Amino acid sequence: MDDVIKVVRQQLELNANNKARESGKRFFKEEVNLYGVKSAVVRKIGKESFNIINGKKKTEIFLLCEELWRSGYTEEAFIACEWSYFLRDHYDTEDFKIFEKWVDEFVSNWAECDSLCNHTIGAFIEKYPEYLLYLKRWAKSKNRWMRRAAAVSLIVPARRGKFIEDIFEIADILLLDDDDLVQKGYGWMLKVASQPHEKQVFDYVIKNKGKMPRTALRYAIEKMPGELKARAMEK
Repeated sequence: MDDVIKVVRQQLELNANNKARESGKRFFKEEVNLYGVKSAVVRKIGKESFNIINGKKKTEIFLLCEELWRSGYTEEAFIACEWSYFLRDHYDTEDFKIFEKWVDEFVSNWAECDSLCNHTIGAFIEKYPEYLLYLKRWAKSKNRWMRRAAAVSLIVPARRGKFIEDIFEIADILLLDDDDLVQKGYGWMLKVASQPHEKQVFDYVIKNKGKMPRTALRYAIEKMPGELKARAMEK
């Protein structure tokens, strides 16, 4: 085991808290492995430990990330996400296969999915927008986390007003999904997109509100003015 992995685990154990662990579990429907370390402390450990490996080859750092993912602990997954995002200026197209593997094989809850997708994968897609095609394939996956990832990977680009047509295409694919975490994922994507593209997202919601699950609809309109919300919620 690389020394940096030992350092990470020692720091997580030192900062573990039983009360925080039990409290954290309430945010998940599925079983999760938690140390019980506050998010701000996890980020601090991630940044400080990255200083130990900064300068290693990207391939070596990604292997260390994978070792963290394999542990099954959510805090270790968060640190893997931090490390991979710190390398965003060095991404190349081959990295997508690695990120896709992490989503498909290792992500096991919404927090891990969002942490990886909002930052690492979102930054990759902004750099290589031709890979939006793959997100549309993810949206058809049998793996619920791949489907959620298809949407939440676009949260940061959506906030910047990017990829609105692709966002609607992904929403179309996920529209009737019966998984509530997927519904919340694409609803969140639409909500963020509504800030720079309010009319387009509102029109999309109105067009689809008869079949869109209420969970997704409520998320999508959350940031809209009261009048538009009321119109969207009308039966």
